[in-house]
Amino acid sequence: MTSRDSLLRMWPFGLWLMAFYAIWLLIVIAGDHWQTVQSHWPIALAMSFGSYIAGSTPMGGGSIGFPVLVLFFELPGSLGRNFGLAVQSIGMVSASIYIFSARRPLDRGLMRPALLGTLVGTPLGAAFVAPFVPDLWVKLTFAVVWCSFGIMHLMKLNELVNAKGESERWRAWDRPIGLAIGVTGGVVSSITGVGIDMIVYAILVLLYRADLKISIPTSVVLMAFASVVGIASNVVLSRIHPGLYPMDPEVFANWLAAAPVVALGAPFGAIVVNLISRKPTLILVSTLCILQFVWTIVQEQVSGLALLGAVAAVLTVNAGFHLLYHWGRGESAIGEPLAEALQPAVVEIGGEET
Repeated sequence: MTSRDSLLRMWPFGLWLMAFYAIWLLIVIAGDHWQTVQSHWPIALAMSFGSYIAGSTPMGGGSIGFPVLVLFFELPGSLGRNFGLAVQSIGMVSASIYIFSARRPLDRGLMRPALLGTLVGTPLGAAFVAPFVPDLWVKLTFAVVWCSFGIMHLMKLNELVNAKGESERWRAWDRPIGLAIGVTGGVVSSITGVGIDMIVYAILVLLYRADLKISIPTSVVLMAFASVVGIASNVVLSRIHPGLYPMDPEVFANWLAAAPVVALGAPFGAIVVNLISRKPTLILVSTLCILQFVWTIVQEQVSGLALLGAVAAVLTVNAGFHLLYHWGRGESAIGEPLAEALQPAVVEIGGEET
């Protein structure tokens, strides 16, 4: 394929960018929001890095936006969640349109049922779970999810980076696994603003032994869809019952400042990830994931049972990752072949087998 053909097939991405910037400019001019954009420059600066991470790793832009707003600026976890969903509905969607236009490989067999599950899990989580989770637990849930992700990556990094293609071992289970990813990840994302991307990515690299060139684009597309469904659900719910489902005006103000940055930053990350080694970026991101867990614990002065629960949750999630890793290799958690592990044990009694 010639470079001219490659450019021609990118027209949907170019059209999307023109449409987005035209609408954004219209909103700013018609609403006289220039001062709002200027006064919220710190979040735009933070999201210039966050959007690159969103496009080049399985982490949504909210994984940077959430800790910046919640830990650095000490704003409520609900605001960080809603901002994450709102900004990803631009950045991750922009990266997804680029991925489709550039015809990057996707695991469509797993992605389709996961999209369906997301359509169910995200609104249900937004309506019946997220409003009732205390602010501290929103922060701790975010911290636990991403700390677990960071530990898993640092432990398995070389193997993940060097993986090629995908295993067919679990293909017959695409639908139930995909639906479970969508429903579970949708609920987690409705609480923290991110999470479904990490879940589908972990399943792909650990259980399906998938190449990062397949796993990362698939996680980006799924997070984009969850973000659109999530922020739409939250906006509708805030109109129906603003007391139970509040939408802080600062969500829009921060979104207005960050959106034009992430619309290009996330696709840029998706481009760069195909040109350079992923290893340095993943090491940096994984380290930040662990540090933000420590930062959350210290800043929120978490102690006693809450601290014990947070640490136990990190260990439990990583135990789940360990199990997925061995299942992906066709082994039980202790390294036995799965076919043998599922057979009844043979016990010798008095020299006879039973």
